[in-house]
Amino acid sequence: MPLCFTFAPAFTPTPAFASAAPMLTRTQLAASIDHTLLRPAATRAQIEALCAEAREHRFASVCVQPARVALARSCLSGHVPVCTVIGFPLGANRPEIKAAEARLAVAEGADELDVVIALGALRDGAHDEVIADLAGVVAAAGGRLVKAILETALLEPAEIDLACALAVAAGVGFVKTSTGFGPGGATVEAVARMRRAVGPDIGVKASGGIGDAASARAMLAAGATRLGASASLKILAEWDNPVPTNMSGSTGY
Repeated sequence: MPLCFTFAPAFTPTPAFASAAPMLTRTQLAASIDHTLLRPAATRAQIEALCAEAREHRFASVCVQPARVALARSCLSGHVPVCTVIGFPLGANRPEIKAAEARLAVAEGADELDVVIALGALRDGAHDEVIADLAGVVAAAGGRLVKAILETALLEPAEIDLACALAVAAGVGFVKTSTGFGPGGATVEAVARMRRAVGPDIGVKASGGIGDAASARAMLAAGATRLGASASLKILAEWDNPVPTNMSGSTGY
């Protein structure tokens, strides 16, 4: 039976929804941030510092490359969840490789998995392949949180809607904007569209280019429930007095 999807219309956050973001305390804000270090040349000392910061501020998780999961787990001792990435950053691995990578990450202590979707299959219209690719990671995660990275800067608006629908069908708990290594990062427009597409019960993670408190507020107001950021400490420091910024075309991690 062919899959049928209803695409989301353009979405403008309501004033009530937008006002929720500024009401967060710093503690609540920290609990919505994946404190991230995915640079390929990141050192052991930098990962250890990341984990120390996460323990101090009680971030939602630390997000590290798969080779650093065991180190992060040992540093955090269960005080803060460990997030890692699967099929990163291109999403072009074979499904069985992604599933094997997910199983190994779980075995080494990962609590959350952020997996890049099969973008080529999505553009081909191979909906079943996209779902199966993600479902293999969801199964390997064994009930742990899985976030599907859409790389929205590469997608047309209708493709964002479709990617969200396929990700939900595969059983993920979150959809995520970007790897931070693509042609663009999170935008308010993409986050708002993803929120409308997945509804209220699936998380939306904004990542890529969120470098200050104003950017964080914009993403939360648009519908994000998690932020991926390497500038987490700066965001916290500025939270009560952010500098206005424009997130319509932001890029980078």
